[in-house]
Amino acid sequence: MNLSRKRRILYLGDMRYGETSGYRFEALRRLGQEVIPFQITDYDFKQPFLNKLRAYFASGPWIVSFNKAVLRAAREHKPDVIWMDKPIYITAKTLGKIKNAGALTVSFTQDGPFGPRKDKVWRQYYRTFKLFDLHCLFRSVDVARFQQWGLPYVSLMFSYDPATHFPPPGEWTDSQRNREVSYVGSPLEDRPQFLRALAEQHNLPLVIDGPHWQKIFTPELMARYVSKGQLMGKAYREAIWKSKINLSFLTQLNEDDIAHKSVEIAACAGFLLTLRCPGHEALFEEDKEAVFFSSIEECADKIRFYLPRGDLRQQIGQRARERALRSGYDNDTQLIKVLQALDGKSTSAI
Repeated sequence: MNLSRKRRILYLGDMRYGETSGYRFEALRRLGQEVIPFQITDYDFKQPFLNKLRAYFASGPWIVSFNKAVLRAAREHKPDVIWMDKPIYITAKTLGKIKNAGALTVSFTQDGPFGPRKDKVWRQYYRTFKLFDLHCLFRSVDVARFQQWGLPYVSLMFSYDPATHFPPPGEWTDSQRNREVSYVGSPLEDRPQFLRALAEQHNLPLVIDGPHWQKIFTPELMARYVSKGQLMGKAYREAIWKSKINLSFLTQLNEDDIAHKSVEIAACAGFLLTLRCPGHEALFEEDKEAVFFSSIEECADKIRFYLPRGDLRQQIGQRARERALRSGYDNDTQLIKVLQALDGKSTSAI
């Protein structure tokens, strides 16, 4: 690592337990930066429906007070950089005042604002994104967009937290994996239908964890397939450890190249069965570091083949872990690229 300077960074994000903002916050500290937290959820309404309305309209007194709080923190701490995770509430006026004070602004947005998913939270961001000093991009389609727009960016990948995503103890055996076919995540796109077909048409043992399934499944299906709700931090890691086969997909409407989950499963030395796509094929060597599928029939065939082969699954999981370490799929390695871009040391620097 060659970072020319230590910066004071005011970090705007959701740093509650298990959130990826918190992982990045700690990674920047490990990299020797002075990082000051600005916990955005401290400014949430107590009523969840008001938070939804705020995200949809991105205007009104709350937006004004939130931006004033950001400016107060900037005046108090005098940061070199203000790092904003998914800055959907920051106004152009605020960005102008930050720049006039001499701080650089970083937009770290893992979601896809410009794709076909059409989330209704980007109104304010569409007004301001061209004003940021540096954008962190995670999709090849966004790199092409930002090149066309002539905006400053650094290209990253979805990465894992080395302090959270690591292998089980050395004495761990297949007998401790009591989850046969496991999916931990949300019911996005066609995943509910795909997973039910694995269980009901292909008679495979399935367990699901994650948020929002009660909106899709009946109480009967919830009782049959869903073990728990959202898993965070240690609970998420241990679910990977306890799973013989960890399923991962790809969010097509978000224009993702890879699944964040695929990288985290690999870092935990889990056996990864994921959608075949160019992004995953670039990350892992097929059948040696991960196993891919292109259809539900192929997925089911792979499950039936690998379920009884614990030693083979363990070897593939271990090689996936080694690949993640060797190739720098961790937060620290990825965030070094951002700091180097701020130092003017990357081809896409400001």
